[in-house]
This record gives sequence, C-alpha cells and structure tokens, in this order.
Amino acid sequence: MTTSATHTVVPVSHVDPFGHEVLEDPHQFHAELRDAGPVVHLTAQDVYALGRHEQVHAALSDWQSLESGAGVGLSNFRHAKPWRPPSLLLEADPPRHDAPRAVLTRILGPRALRRLRDAWFADAAALVERVLRTPEFDAVTALAEEFPLRVFPDAVGIPKEGRENLLPYGDHLFNAFGPPNDLVEKGTSRIAELSEWVDAQCRPAVLDEDGFGARIWEAAGRGDITPEQAPLVVRSLLSAGVDTTVHGLAAVLHAFATHPGQWRRFRRNPGLARVAFDEAVRLESPVQTFFRTAVTDVRIGGAVIPGGRKILMFLGAANRDPRRWERPGEFDLSRDPSGHVGFGMGIHQCVGQHVARLESEALLTALAERVERIEIAGPVVRHHNNTLRALSSLPVRVVRAGRA
Repeated sequence: MTTSATHTVVPVSHVDPFGHEVLEDPHQFHAELRDAGPVVHLTAQDVYALGRHEQVHAALSDWQSLESGAGVGLSNFRHAKPWRPPSLLLEADPPRHDAPRAVLTRILGPRALRRLRDAWFADAAALVERVLRTPEFDAVTALAEEFPLRVFPDAVGIPKEGRENLLPYGDHLFNAFGPPNDLVEKGTSRIAELSEWVDAQCRPAVLDEDGFGARIWEAAGRGDITPEQAPLVVRSLLSAGVDTTVHGLAAVLHAFATHPGQWRRFRRNPGLARVAFDEAVRLESPVQTFFRTAVTDVRIGGAVIPGGRKILMFLGAANRDPRRWERPGEFDLSRDPSGHVGFGMGIHQCVGQHVARLESEALLTALAERVERIEIAGPVVRHHNNTLRALSSLPVRVVRAGRA
C-alpha cells in the first residue's frame, strides 16, 4: 500500500477486494487495510474503504451523513437505475425507511419467536436424528441449508414448491452489490426467472394466513404501510432471511468442528448457543461488506470523503480488528462478542437477527444433545460471493453421544 493526497493524505491500495484470491482468504488483505489507516482509497473500484472497527461501527450508525438510499452496493442509485426496486429496509433512509422497519420489527418480535420456539426445536431434533443415521455428511447441505429452508419459509408462509429458488436468488442479490464481475455474470441468465418467482410469493393470495407475510399485508390493511410497500417488505424477508442464516450456521458448525475444546465446553453448557452463534458471526462475518454514499463531504479518521462518493465498509475486517478484540482470530466461547458488526449497526441493523439466533439455537442444541465429537472429514470448500463469506461444502464426521 502507498499514499496519495485526496484532501488529506489517504493510503492507497491497488488490491481488488472482489478478486477470487481475496474472496477465498480475505484476512491478509483485511490486516493490511486496517494497518494502512482508518480510511484507504481502493483504486480497483475508486472507492474509500473502512476496515477498522471504530470507523466501521460509526459509519454504519451515521445514516444522516452516509446514506443507504443511493444503494448499499457499488452501483450509485443517484446515477444508475437499480436492477430491481430497492429494498425499503436496506436501501432506504428515514423517513421512507421508518414505517416498513417498524412493521417488520413488531412482526419479528419476541412474541412471534416464542410461538415458533417449540416447533423449531422439534424440527431441529427431527432433522438431526435423520442426518445422524450416517456418521459422515456435508454439514452445509445437510444442516446449514436444510434447516433454514425448512423452518423460515414456513414462518413467512410461502408454499413449499420452488423454495430451491431462494438460495440462487439471494446469491445473485448479494453478488450484485459488488462490481459487475464473473460472479454477477454467472447469475444473470436466471435472475429474471428467479425474481418473477420471488415476487409471486409476496402476493397475499399465495401467503399462508398465519405467517409473517400475512401479518405484513394486515399492516397494510391497517394503514401502517401502503399496499405498494407490502410486497417489498415481504420480499425483504425472502431476500435476506435465508442466505445470511445459512452461512452463519455453516460458520458456527465449522468453528466447532475445528475447535473441539469449544464443542466440549458448549455441550457442558448448551445455554451458550447464542454466544456461539454470535462469536462465529464475528469471526467469519457472513456479510463481509456493505457500501454507503457520502451525502456531503464527510470527515472520517482525518480524511475528507467528497460528497457523492462511495464508502466500502469491511465488516469482516472490523470484526477481527485487534484494536477492538483480544485474539480476534480465535473462536472463544468465553468472549463477549456483543459489539460485532456482523449484523450491521444503527437503524439498518439486521431486523431478523433474533430469528437467525433462534434457528441456530435450535440446531446447535439438537446437535449438542446427540453428538460427542464433530470433526472435519474432507476438503472444506469456499463459495465465492461479492458480499458474503460462505462455504459450499463442509464434510464432517461425528461420534454419537454415548457411543464409542
């Protein structure tokens, strides 16, 4: 990394953070980014990058100066038409953001999760019992994908047919936040078909009357949001409610498989399930990056970001910042992971994070009751995405509790 003057001296990096080498293993680049300074100019995309926890946390919270309404990807909605109607939660700022956020916060609140808890724990137990019929399996496909794709779409209230479309749709959505590279190109051929299917699931006639989706339409009927906003709020659940949970579950399963001492600790105290999930989200950051746009000239870490320019926040780098965390590269259940930015921060913080935690708690509890040891049984394969840190394969071998 070198330095260049832009209002003040700002370090410069010529590394492409969306290149496959970085996506495979971003940690060295993240360390260089943090060490270079609080703000770094990335020449590959001509954006300003933040990698330290202090600046990322502050930027995520500062919606007044750093807007989401111009898009949370590289594309600037001030100048380019988005490929789909923008999200009312993720890609909107107050006041447009407020009513949809308030509606969804109520719908996904503690009362709803209490109603789901027993059923999700039972579903997790049944799934784990079936998967454990063989001692070796792929934990990504058998558990991390299978469980969310069973319980969350049920909770939203969409039909069972076609749910296999959710993961490729979400994969393209998160790829599209980055530059128009090969990862975006690979999803382009199907995106019209996938978008049509997702949009169809957001209609009131399709949704089960007891699900989250129906509650959203009821809110529109009361006038809390408009009928035009309702399908976009339902779409937000289907867009961001599956992939991120899948990759968070894969991260915590990988962490336990590679940290046997922490698995033994967790089995002794299954009440640590939510700590384990948040620690894995901190460690691996399933959502690695998000963009914001400077509304006017903004001073960050001594540098002035010109108005209208894009800022790229590296959540994954912030969550391993040694300025904030001791031994940041370790998975440790004695750590308090609160304060990580894996779910965002401020008014745009993930509204469904407690749903993801409940899914993780159900699945991990079922495993802890039945599995004495879990270990890696083959090559672990990364899935590359412009925004997400993901696994496509996690072969594991398990020993059932009480068995030699």
